Amino acid sequence: MTAETTEKSSCLITVNGTVREFDGPPHTNTLDFLRGEGLIGCKEGCAEGECGACSILVARSDGQGTRWTALNACLLPAASLDGQEVITSEGLGSVDNLHPVQEEMANRGGSQCGYCTPGFVCSMAAEYYRPERLANTAVCADHGEEHRCGPNGFDLHSLSGNLCRCTGYRPIRDAAYALGAPDAQDPLANRCGHAAPAAVSTDLLRVDTPTGETGRFRRPANLDDALRILGEEPETLVIAGGTDWGVEVNIKGARARSLLAIDRLAELRQVQVTGDYIELGAACTLSELERLLDGRVPLMGRLLPQFASRLIRNGATIGGNLGTGSPIGDTPPALLALEADLVLSSTSGNRIVPLAQYFTGYRQTVRTAGELITAIRIPLPLAELTSFQKISKRRFDDISSVAIAYAVTVENNHIVKARIGLGGVAATPLRASATEAALEGNEWCLATVCSAAEVMAQEGTPMDDHRASSSYRIAMLKSSLERFFAEQRSRTAGVKGEQIS
Repeated sequence: MTAETTEKSSCLITVNGTVREFDGPPHTNTLDFLRGEGLIGCKEGCAEGECGACSILVARSDGQGTRWTALNACLLPAASLDGQEVITSEGLGSVDNLHPVQEEMANRGGSQCGYCTPGFVCSMAAEYYRPERLANTAVCADHGEEHRCGPNGFDLHSLSGNLCRCTGYRPIRDAAYALGAPDAQDPLANRCGHAAPAAVSTDLLRVDTPTGETGRFRRPANLDDALRILGEEPETLVIAGGTDWGVEVNIKGARARSLLAIDRLAELRQVQVTGDYIELGAACTLSELERLLDGRVPLMGRLLPQFASRLIRNGATIGGNLGTGSPIGDTPPALLALEADLVLSSTSGNRIVPLAQYFTGYRQTVRTAGELITAIRIPLPLAELTSFQKISKRRFDDISSVAIAYAVTVENNHIVKARIGLGGVAATPLRASATEAALEGNEWCLATVCSAAEVMAQEGTPMDDHRASSSYRIAMLKSSLERFFAEQRSRTAGVKGEQIS
């Protein structure tokens, strides 16, 4: 990319091998763009990224080659695909030449009304082409609920963001588990061996003729340009994966005069390990962090599979989840327990803010105008005992009623350090400081835990809402600590062959 952006009247997007022009308003999502181009395999179901009917494939870099990544087209601004490659269900195969995924779905009865089928097909194709799929068939069955794999290495949770209301999931699962290896001549498989398209510097300006209102979408060339724009125009809305903003656009009709996309900035997309901390680039998607961390931070490894769906994790960034300031985001409790720091950057330089001091009120933070979250630092060494508990109405793909993260260090059967992060029990995510104090210095035993659980029940200011009542949240807080203790003792007993007392 060049150091300067040039205003454009349109963006160029390669769809199913054909370059197409987009010149619509910047708030236009990819779903509406594609359907306007006559590609009606994409469907609008929920318009908020929960049904997967609009799933498409986008070519993304995995550091070596291309990884076909399934994304919700309803949440993705079309302008963000400037210079990128997209595959829709129409581009996978045709009636006369079905793609293997389409063929298995047809052969095994994986479609009835067919409304959801194109989205399923695209999500299944992303998993079909996942480089690691065929390499882990021998071990994938041992990974538990978070990694429910078939004999062909197909991770069924890759479809967790796709819903079907008439077919039933068994034939869809059967189709997924029947897929073999891509053919040697498969063009999409061969595409994975080459570099993904580089991010394109974009400045799309659109003037609405009837009203005279302007809309602007910018993807700067580098971080310095992004910070300069923010410094000059602090009212500019920063977007990354669009999984939050896209819902506001679709459901509430939100519009912004100026959008600044930071999701492809190279400076924000790295994971670095030093002797003192692990640094996560703020624009890393949650799926990328799952892959790049690869179990290095066990608490994050427990959290990430429970965060929304694979489709959402493929787009949502860790910086974006913190930037919204939501009290029910899933990453803040875990990062609070890990004592993470945030790197906030502006044209004046960087400053380090402990996450425990970042949230100041409901969707309010210490971040000032012109500042951007650029990285999250997790200090080393990590705690020995960790756990993430998400209490919600569904096991997966749901918003937390309460989220609780633990990071505890025990030496000589005494608790030397306890850190507990909470979400969903106050106007902000917070540390359970009183409970931490009740645990530290005491014996790691059931009596200590039961006593501290009474303190835990008083943490936060739980409220009644449509997800849970205040009394339920209090009960979950109290039982959570006991559950954590039982979980850790059970794990220890399993290793040492002991019985739990």
